[in-house]
Amino acid sequence: MRIQRRRLDQVDHFVALDAEGHPAGASLDLALLGGRHGYAPRELLQRLDAPDVTLLAPVLPGKIVCVGLNYRHHAEEMGKAIPDAPLLFLKPPSAVIGPGAPIVLPPDSSEVHHEGELAVIIGRSASRISPARVPEHILGYTLLNDVTARDIQRRENKYTRAKGYDTFAPLGPTIVPDLDPAQLVIETRVNGEVRQSSSCGDMIFPVAELISHISHIMTLLPGDVISTGTPSGVGPLRPGDVVEVSIPEIGVLSNPVEAFESGTSRPTSAG
Repeated sequence: MRIQRRRLDQVDHFVALDAEGHPAGASLDLALLGGRHGYAPRELLQRLDAPDVTLLAPVLPGKIVCVGLNYRHHAEEMGKAIPDAPLLFLKPPSAVIGPGAPIVLPPDSSEVHHEGELAVIIGRSASRISPARVPEHILGYTLLNDVTARDIQRRENKYTRAKGYDTFAPLGPTIVPDLDPAQLVIETRVNGEVRQSSSCGDMIFPVAELISHISHIMTLLPGDVISTGTPSGVGPLRPGDVVEVSIPEIGVLSNPVEAFESGTSRPTSAG
């Protein structure tokens, strides 16, 4: 089953998709989607399938925990040592946008990079759990683009500002449960050109180890997002670009890139 969040008439619905990508069930509450409340009237499902329905980020996370340097070749391209333990940082939930919403390049950075990543959505509270227990706490998997102002990151040697701008966390397009991360292949394209391509099995710290480690530091809550690191091939984004992060089993997270215009507000497609 794949799950999306779609907005119809200013109301957000969690939508279960059939094999062809059409709504097969809908609920206002993600926790009820698999039960009897997930069986929506045919008319509603048809309306949720209309082309003018807004596709949102699949969740509104309480926190986004990201992992740096979790692919050996990416650490090498950044000129940094392989970490002995997962390198963690947070992105603010206010950075989240959905598929199709623009990434806005801030005026105080001249070098903004894409970083396509596999993301994990937490389904049950997790505190100090073992790697063996991690699967029972995962709701599913999605994609995240860890957009980064690389010049600011280098200059400050810190992550918060460089990775925390509004629109710097595109998320989606679907949640897919019961995947084996080690079997997934992630790819990032800019204007159709492949920039990143790697097996997620090449992570230095695999998903179960990451989530167990994080849960010994902070309690993970339903809806929290763990972004598992990016492979090598990160590169610049320019106004007019279209950046796509894809895993075949999950779909394509596509976002246009725009320059910042004074007086404009951030997109609201995260929800």
